[in-house]
Amino acid sequence: MAVFNFGSINIDYVYKVDHFVAPGETLSSTAYKAILGGKGANQSIACAKAGTRTLHIGAINSKDQHMLSPMTEAGVDMSHVKHSDDIASGHALIQVTPDAENAIILFGGANHTIELDHIDEVLQQAQTNDWVLLQNETNAISDIINKAYAKHIPVAFNPAPMTADIASLPLEKIQLLIVNEIEAMQLTNTKTENEAKLVLQQQYPNTNILLTLGKNGVIYLHAGNEQRAEAFVVDAKDTTAAGDTFIGYFLANYTNQDNVESAMRIACAASAIAVTREGAAPSIPDKDEVSTFLSNRT
Repeated sequence: MAVFNFGSINIDYVYKVDHFVAPGETLSSTAYKAILGGKGANQSIACAKAGTRTLHIGAINSKDQHMLSPMTEAGVDMSHVKHSDDIASGHALIQVTPDAENAIILFGGANHTIELDHIDEVLQQAQTNDWVLLQNETNAISDIINKAYAKHIPVAFNPAPMTADIASLPLEKIQLLIVNEIEAMQLTNTKTENEAKLVLQQQYPNTNILLTLGKNGVIYLHAGNEQRAEAFVVDAKDTTAAGDTFIGYFLANYTNQDNVESAMRIACAASAIAVTREGAAPSIPDKDEVSTFLSNRT
């Protein structure tokens, strides 16, 4: 089994600030660094570190190739990443406050250059027991969903960042939909978590839904049934890649036919470790660290 991640690769420009900058304000940063990020890259690293064969499909500007080392070191297959001399790499400006909250501005760049023939070429290599993983930081999402569905390859979709056009995608063809509570309410045009859960299950009755709730844990919804896992309490420093770490670890264990409860608990542990570290990709733990964390929590 393998995960084919059609995902973003960003360069994250991270600034530590006392508070989020306000309109018209000039704010000095107390620290700065440039690191690999992007929801796609982070989730590929998490999948690979969790022990699942992971292929990343995307693009980056040639001058930024050196930033890909965390992905190759994690064991991600990068043979389907295209390099461009003409289009800037995707990148993000990230503010991080002392209480570990973050605010992010994204520029898509090369992430929006996935071509249809490239999609076909990659999916020809996928088997029906493989998975396609998607986020909302690349182009051609509808095409990828439809092409994977036609080949009977299950799709996991994390529609983040949430945009108005998400609802028009063929979400009924998705096997696993992964949203946080805000995204769930935006997608369903509801005002509470409970309303969102009800509408999601009504609109997508054949879809497995993973609802992440931050410090309140995670809920898995399927066929009217609900399973919940609690989050681990840790001293958080930076939440930038927490959700991506959770998704990568959950998918790796879920698709390897671990039970859902186990997959959620492992993913919660990986996410808990990630928030105790600074940065996006550098914060993602390997599976031995996650195993040690869990053994100390039983």
